[in-house]
Amino acid sequence: MKSKKKILVIIVLAQFCCTTLWFASNGVLEELITNFNLNTNTLGNLTSAVQFGFISGTLVFALLTITDRFSPSKVFLMSAILGAIFNGSMLWPGNTLLTLIAFRFLTGFFLAGIYPVGMKIAADYFDKGLGKSLGFLVGALVLGTAFPHLLKGITTYFSWQSVIITTSVLAILGGILLAILVPNGPFRKKSQQPDLGAFFKVFQNPNFRAAALGYFGHMWELYVFWAFVPIMLGTYQSLNQSSLNIPLLSFGIIAIGGIACVLSGHISQKIGVKKTASTALFLSGCCCLAAPLFFTLTTTSLFVGFLFFWGMVVIADSPLFSTLVAQNATPELKGTALTIVNCIGFTITIISIQLMVYLQLNYASNWIYTSLAVGPIFGLIALTSSKKTNR
Repeated sequence: MKSKKKILVIIVLAQFCCTTLWFASNGVLEELITNFNLNTNTLGNLTSAVQFGFISGTLVFALLTITDRFSPSKVFLMSAILGAIFNGSMLWPGNTLLTLIAFRFLTGFFLAGIYPVGMKIAADYFDKGLGKSLGFLVGALVLGTAFPHLLKGITTYFSWQSVIITTSVLAILGGILLAILVPNGPFRKKSQQPDLGAFFKVFQNPNFRAAALGYFGHMWELYVFWAFVPIMLGTYQSLNQSSLNIPLLSFGIIAIGGIACVLSGHISQKIGVKKTASTALFLSGCCCLAAPLFFTLTTTSLFVGFLFFWGMVVIADSPLFSTLVAQNATPELKGTALTIVNCIGFTITIISIQLMVYLQLNYASNWIYTSLAVGPIFGLIALTSSKKTNR
């Protein structure tokens, strides 16, 4: 069997390749609007379609305990192939808003067999030091999420279709890589049959419940921030008549979170998982509250620097919450527990994204971003309610 370090590298690389599907439409949003005569509020619709698809997928995967009954690597491969196919369907010349929403929904559905399954595979290999390992894994998700913005920023002389094709090809390659090189892990405990009551059983553990609630607060903020980074940059550019490379800056602001995930994983080994997660959640909450003030700055570097810092702390706690969830779940239902928490967490992102779209359309104020602080505040209250999740 390959060493755990090599296994982790493979999982991380595969996760990166496959999660490029997530924001593929966001990276080429302007081109989609132009080519298919879409409305300007398409960002919220397409982003929410992916999220809703992911929620539906995680719900099905959780109720049928798919990741605990079948080989996670094979589930990952099939999901990567199908996700890539539906992502590539955005190239169809006859697309309308409804078909694009449908294709993004189906892409999100099969991402449910990639992101939480990747975490399940990592948990099957790493009992001790799981926080550090998931730091690398979530870091790969962050880079994958940001990658379409990078492609858009550097492919000036190529069509928008190249972004879609590249992300689909990468997803297929990532699925094949994982299926071939990563067998079932030594800590995997197979579930023999569907457990329709698992959705409720996992929350009976108070430590699991506290970790999950902290994660939900984190998710209220995260995907709104990622989706609105280009909009925040565009708003600042309009207010200050500055010149910004919005696609490349969007990539950098989101991608730097990958480094933050790795750092938080290392830090958690010294000061504890719960304390590290709480600190990151507190700092991101402060960013939500301070955001309107930074829009008033005339020094571009300070505003961009603030967004880079926010991009770090907004995601640094994510692998740590997943670690707490995995550590406090029943071993036979670990994969299902991670999937259930993902399902609820991403349901929350739809509500927060749609709320932010509504606020943006109806209130011409940058104070709308302070509403994101609700999530971190809620998460911190949940974490402080339990004193036994610091593992």
